[in-house]
Amino acid sequence: MSAADLARLQFAATTGIHWLFVILTMGLVPLVAIMHTRAAVTRDPAKRAVRERMTRFWGQLYVINYAVGIVTGLVMEFQFGLSWSGLSKFAGNVFGAPLALETLIAFFAESTFLGMWIFGWGRLRSGVHVTLIWLVALTAYASGYWIMIANGFMQHPVGYEVRDGAAYLTDFGALLTNSSALVALGHVALAALTTGGVFVAGISAWHFLKGTEETELFRGSLRLGLWMSTVASFFVVIVGEMQRPVIERTQPMKHAVLEDSGVAELQARLVAEHGPGDYVPWQETVRFAMDSMTLIGNTVSTITFLALVLLWKDRLMRWRWASWILVATIPFPFIASAGGWVVREVGRQPWLVYGELTVRDALSQVGTAALAVSCAVFIAVFLALAVTNWTLIARFARRGPDATQLGATEPLPPDAEKQPLPAF
Repeated sequence: MSAADLARLQFAATTGIHWLFVILTMGLVPLVAIMHTRAAVTRDPAKRAVRERMTRFWGQLYVINYAVGIVTGLVMEFQFGLSWSGLSKFAGNVFGAPLALETLIAFFAESTFLGMWIFGWGRLRSGVHVTLIWLVALTAYASGYWIMIANGFMQHPVGYEVRDGAAYLTDFGALLTNSSALVALGHVALAALTTGGVFVAGISAWHFLKGTEETELFRGSLRLGLWMSTVASFFVVIVGEMQRPVIERTQPMKHAVLEDSGVAELQARLVAEHGPGDYVPWQETVRFAMDSMTLIGNTVSTITFLALVLLWKDRLMRWRWASWILVATIPFPFIASAGGWVVREVGRQPWLVYGELTVRDALSQVGTAALAVSCAVFIAVFLALAVTNWTLIARFARRGPDATQLGATEPLPPDAEKQPLPAF
């Protein structure tokens, strides 16, 4: 393999694995926030206890995924300098600001709020505690926004001018409102909510199959997961279709490949505009990823809707095969989102910054042997982290609420919420 192929393989593998952590984090945290809010406003002590246990159980699975996933995120920043110094040289003046803001939000604000939420059980008033988990959710999506702004510039560069071979930001507003970023962000957010909903519904169904005694807890979780995944999966298809005109306007070659029409004409036009070169991405890969994403997305939407109907008719838990289908559906949104990522990134090739910088020109001057070693090490470490993450999630998910360690502290005294907070 060439140096360019190794660098692309390394970035594709590490980014793809990291994305599996991100989409579950973004999809699960709003559900945990909803659970915690419902627990806080419930007056019936018995129901409140059940909903707090629900929050702690799913919150622990979220914390595991977040803690392991953030380690994989650290590596992503370094790869730009390691393998893609040409991108930093050309677009660093534009690209750097969104990445810096994403780092500040994810590694400082989000982590701080999450840490306060984790250690706030039994120590903070319920209103403050609930606010913290909503701040975690808000900063998670703010982090996603800045990442999509950076990626949107690579897909459709706007608000810049090129001077002496480097891009300089001229219109920050255009960068923030890039259509290639905003529509994709909506698609990603809905895909994440679908993933979180299916994850919660599938694990809840598994506990019913095993004859859980936590009937009320997992029935509430199942209902919330199915509602979230059903609604989100319906709209994810709509927002996904909204990207087609954006792609047609900003990346005509990707659109031609997806439509399987006009590829040769566009290749000739791009050669005339940018010089000799192959401007056609891997057509079969892009089409297969698109078809897989569409098929799986529609399948998930259908399954969750039918499961919601069965739950409403009180038949879902009695029909074991229906619960097994929900369990088997858990990996589907992850596979579909990986397909979407392939369409977005591979479909842009050979450009790294569309129309301005090719992948080959952005490659660092690093030897093939060094890239082969770093590629093997990074992929091995990321795979180990992914296996560790899902092993821990599966273990704690199987054990159920009784094994939950999050929030395992003595609760506040009954009159604590009426007392003023101490002055600092």
